[in-house]
Amino acid sequence: MGGVAGPLVITDALLVTQDAGRRVLRGDLRIENGRFTHVGPGAPRADAEVRDGHRFAAVPGFVNAHTHVAMAPLRGIADDRELAGFLEVLFAVDARRTETDVEAGARAGIAEMLRSGTTSFLDLYYFEDAVARAVDALGIRGFLGWAVLDPELTTQKGRPIDNARNFIGRWKGHARVEPLVAPQGVYVCGRETWLAARELAASTGTLCHYHLSETRREVHELERRTGRRPVVWLNEIGFLGPRQVAAHAVWLTGQEIDLLAGKNIGVAHCPSSNLKLASGGVAPVVELRSAGVTVGLGTDSVASNNSLSMLREMHVAGLVQKNQRWDASVLPAQHLLDLATVEGARLLGRPDLGSLEVGKQADFSLVRLDHPTLVPARPEAIVSHLAYSASEEAIDSVFVDGVPVVEDRALTRGDWTSIRTAAEAAAESLWAARPS
Repeated sequence: MGGVAGPLVITDALLVTQDAGRRVLRGDLRIENGRFTHVGPGAPRADAEVRDGHRFAAVPGFVNAHTHVAMAPLRGIADDRELAGFLEVLFAVDARRTETDVEAGARAGIAEMLRSGTTSFLDLYYFEDAVARAVDALGIRGFLGWAVLDPELTTQKGRPIDNARNFIGRWKGHARVEPLVAPQGVYVCGRETWLAARELAASTGTLCHYHLSETRREVHELERRTGRRPVVWLNEIGFLGPRQVAAHAVWLTGQEIDLLAGKNIGVAHCPSSNLKLASGGVAPVVELRSAGVTVGLGTDSVASNNSLSMLREMHVAGLVQKNQRWDASVLPAQHLLDLATVEGARLLGRPDLGSLEVGKQADFSLVRLDHPTLVPARPEAIVSHLAYSASEEAIDSVFVDGVPVVEDRALTRGDWTSIRTAAEAAAESLWAARPS
């Protein structure tokens, strides 16, 4: 990814730092070699490109902790179905996907994320080389998990665990692509597959990402087969361990929450997807965080959400928890922004992301303070506005490693018209394969 000609200084912006003190202040950002070297008033301007930031809030880039980004052409393809019916449609369509249309979908999904302020995302899919190429081209930061399941249940060519190993080997060491292994879930992965995924993650030093306890049916079917709930069973077979991120985690007992905390498992909370697919329960986010589990926020795919907006996801996450608990103080705006930034970064094992602090990677957005959804543009209200009211249209510019990837709402490393055209073309054959 090309850099700017030299240091960059953004002056007099409203800095939503997300530092340890969660400071919000007027000040400057200075960026050199992709990192913040000054955060606050009085940044040195010598030899730097200077941009006036007075009309903007500078906000850390959002971390989308669970996606299937290449599914962009499938938005709306299986609406208003519970998970089993939804998956029936998706499995039929997925069997026809090609690496070319996966890349077209990934480019469309990444464009949507960038323009809504997301600078890092954790993905779970196959043909992840195509997703990695889209990440490389458009300038986002991708943590890409190759989907692994039992060989007899896959439509992939070759053994999924071998595909994941080869994918990791091809992309490990890339500046903005972090490859990893991603067992799909207990409904398609047996003991051997789970343990092979764990061994691969350990031997390559990567994350391991998977679906966990998303529905009652998933939990009850495993109980019927093994006598154990998913978290307990995964612990008993020796799978659970650090550097793992479990998506959903809706149907958990207190014992399972304690196990996740004790094993240092992170959780990606996906409220919109769970609501739309009628998972029925509300993920125990408050209990997970109280137990010491790191919780991030994910959108899931546009087939089940149907949006990749982290602004929208923060809003939904807060409303659901408050309403379910009859307590308006639960998951306040500051905690919601934490889930989308610093806690999401911690989930990925990247403490150098998620806040505006000296030494950290310069991944951030400039948000228009004059946009109707951010009025009144007061420092004491900005976090609330981001969590509850801000529109994606308020995001003017987005930077990754201090390099603009969106300026004036336009992609700098891709043309939206061509990206959209390719995604629409991919959708033609996929929608034709949709079962009635």
